[in-house]
Amino acid sequence: MTPSRRPEAPASRVHHPLFARFYARCSVSADTKAGLGDLRRELLAGVSGRVIEIGAGNGLNFAHYPAGVTEVVALEPESRLRRLAREAAVRAPVPVTVLPDTAEALPLEDASFDAAVASLVLCTVRNLPQALDELHRVLRPGGELRFFEHGLADTPGLARVQRGLDRTVWPVLFGGCHTARSPLAAIEAAGFALGPYRAFDVPEKGPRLPSSPCVLGVARR
Repeated sequence: MTPSRRPEAPASRVHHPLFARFYARCSVSADTKAGLGDLRRELLAGVSGRVIEIGAGNGLNFAHYPAGVTEVVALEPESRLRRLAREAAVRAPVPVTVLPDTAEALPLEDASFDAAVASLVLCTVRNLPQALDELHRVLRPGGELRFFEHGLADTPGLARVQRGLDRTVWPVLFGGCHTARSPLAAIEAAGFALGPYRAFDVPEKGPRLPSSPCVLGVARR
């Protein structure tokens, strides 16, 4: 069977060398010092079967996949981060394959996965509705979408700041990231049914940053 696929910019065009170096360093520190490692474990607890993960970055989720996972197919189009993800895949407790493709054009068959993982990536995809449509397509009926994302603030002041940053410097400095997207609304618009989720700030204490408002939870196809 030929995999279904939608046209999109080739993976080689996703090139953020400076941001990739910065992210590779700060993400490891954030896992230990800002509690992101605990959030990754919460995100993946109980997931099972065949899993697709988009925007795997440097592969920090891989160590937290539980034994019930039979295979992870992870996508990372940025070349430096993909090399680090492949190194992390070798150390992972479950089988992980890292591909260079983008979330908007998955080279994968319909209804071929039991679960999907979107972890701090929906802010950066070039076409958010298309990426979520693709995840919906490759998940089997009843399959889970596990998500941990930052997004639009629930306070008008910070939301205005986020929108201003998104129009100017933030995407340039942070590898195409947008702070004012609404992940929950986008997930529902793609046809997923929201399950349990919680909203919180990262970091929990201190000043509220444009990237602080987060949600973590489950949706179903």
